[in-house]
Amino acid sequence: MRGKQAEDGQTEAAGNGLPPARSALPGRGGLARIGAAFWNSLRGLQEGLATESAIKQEVAIACLLVPLSFFVAKDVWTWGALIASLLFVLSVEFMNTAIERLCNHIQPGRHEAIRITKDLASTAVFFSLLLAALVWLAALWARFMA
Repeated sequence: MRGKQAEDGQTEAAGNGLPPARSALPGRGGLARIGAAFWNSLRGLQEGLATESAIKQEVAIACLLVPLSFFVAKDVWTWGALIASLLFVLSVEFMNTAIERLCNHIQPGRHEAIRITKDLASTAVFFSLLLAALVWLAALWARFMA
């Protein structure tokens, strides 16, 4: 039975009712896929910085806070949490931007479901900012008040 599946080009997963495993980029895998993903990410960063004021503001704040983090953190774990909180805010902001652009593409006009979707994505940004503020306040407290 196994030989017949191999001859037919089916994988064992296909016999289980699952589709055959495929690469995210057909015909490309390994380092080529990682390289393509890297360049895609750089294009996304460039687009976000060129067009989105919230991303510009958050990157500017991160550029100020990264050097400050070396003075605020008492140990490497605190420093890692400070930097991770900044990267988390940027990640959520980029996802929010992607959701908003997709919504605008699908429904250029006003639509209640699109408004709710955008509000939910915006709420995710708000909570990521709250988390970052909490991490930074805790680190400042531990450094200067404790």
